[in-house]
Amino acid sequence: MKVCDLMSDRVVTVEQNEPVIAAARLLRQSNVGALPVCDNQRRLRGVLTDRDIVTRCVAAGADPQTTPIREIMSRGVVTAGPFDEVEQAARLMSGDQVRRLPVVSEGKLVGVLSLCDLARNVNCDMEAAEALSEISSNFRRL
Repeated sequence: MKVCDLMSDRVVTVEQNEPVIAAARLLRQSNVGALPVCDNQRRLRGVLTDRDIVTRCVAAGADPQTTPIREIMSRGVVTAGPFDEVEQAARLMSGDQVRRLPVVSEGKLVGVLSLCDLARNVNCDMEAAEALSEISSNFRRL
């Protein structure tokens, strides 16, 4: 099975020059934990997570009203292609401990594959379970 068979192609994105507060509101409005950061030609530049906002902006004392997203976003994002095998994408997700994998074709964002997408497909139950197990392996009960 290919990534394009499971990925979501309706992806909310944000531009790198927008203020962090705009992204925070978009995260809340869209009920998501991460936004791909794209330029005006939909080329992926990074990813902004709710954790990035908390640790790199709020906790650092930066002003979310004036801090541009490019200053706190995660760069060097792992991606998949739409025609990659789902098993390969699941291995990438577990190896890099990510729950959402941007899907890029010819340099442009075309979708996102999430653990939820994997879990919804009965053929991918094992891949999703393994990926979730690897991603969550650094959590301990206290």
